[in-house]
Amino acid sequence: MGHSPPMPEALVLEILPELNEPTLVLAFDGWNDAGESATGAVRFLNDAIQSAPLGEIDPEMFYDFTVRRPDVRMDGEGARQLEWPSYQFRYGTIGDRAVVTGVGGEPHLRWKAFTAEIVEVVRVLHIRKVVLLGAFLADVLYSLPVKVTGFGEPERLAELGVQPTGYEGPTGVVGVLAAELPGCKVEVASLWAGLPHYVTLAPNPRGMLALLHKLSGYLGLPLDHSPLERDAAEYEEQVSKWISADPALSDYVRELKKREFAQ
Repeated sequence: MGHSPPMPEALVLEILPELNEPTLVLAFDGWNDAGESATGAVRFLNDAIQSAPLGEIDPEMFYDFTVRRPDVRMDGEGARQLEWPSYQFRYGTIGDRAVVTGVGGEPHLRWKAFTAEIVEVVRVLHIRKVVLLGAFLADVLYSLPVKVTGFGEPERLAELGVQPTGYEGPTGVVGVLAAELPGCKVEVASLWAGLPHYVTLAPNPRGMLALLHKLSGYLGLPLDHSPLERDAAEYEEQVSKWISADPALSDYVRELKKREFAQ
C-alpha cells in the first residue's frame, strides 16, 4: 500500500482573495539564495506590485530554532516583540496580472509536510503557474552579464535566453518543490542565477536584476527595473575596486578571463 501525502496543518491564510489566474513566485533564503538574489528579487517584486499580507506557514514544525533563532524587536512604544522565522505569503496585481509571492527561510525539517503546505496554497488560491527562484555560486566572471539557467516551457525560456539546466546532485527545497508541484497540474518554471563564488558582498543586486528580467519576461509582467539597474551598476563598481585592491584575487580573475575568451 502507498503512503498518503502529509496533510496541511500549518498554513494560515488571513484572507482568500479572488484572483484572476494568479501566478505564485517563491524564494527561500539560505542554500538556495546566493547573494540573497532570489529573496531580494521577490522582495523587489512585492514592492512593485504593492503587495498586501496574505498569510504564512507556521514555523513550529519546520524550523530548528537553535539554527534559525527568533528575533527580539522593540516596538514604537518600547515594548519587546518576538518575531518567529515564518514563511510568509503576500499578493498584489500589476497590470492585469495577479501575483502571489512567498519568501522566507528554507525549512530545516519535514520537507514533505512543508511541500504539502505549498500544494495547499496552490489549491485554495487556484494558482495556474508557479515560478521558483534560486541563485548559486559558480566559477564565473563578475563583470559579465549574470547567466540564468533553469527549466520551464521550453519555447518561452529559449526566447528569453534561459539556458536549460542539466544539474544533478544535492538539492534544496526549491528542487523538491520543482519535482512535486507539476503533479498539481500547474505550469512550473525554475530560474537560477549563477554568481561568482569569490564575491562575498551581499545582497547582490546584479543577481536580483537578472532573475527579475527573466521572470518579468516569462510572465509578461511590466516591471520597472530602473532602481535595481542603478544599484547593480554601483555594486559592480564596488566589486571592481575590491578586486583591484587584492593582488591574488586580481590574478584569479585574469585567469578566469583567459579561460572565458578561450572558449
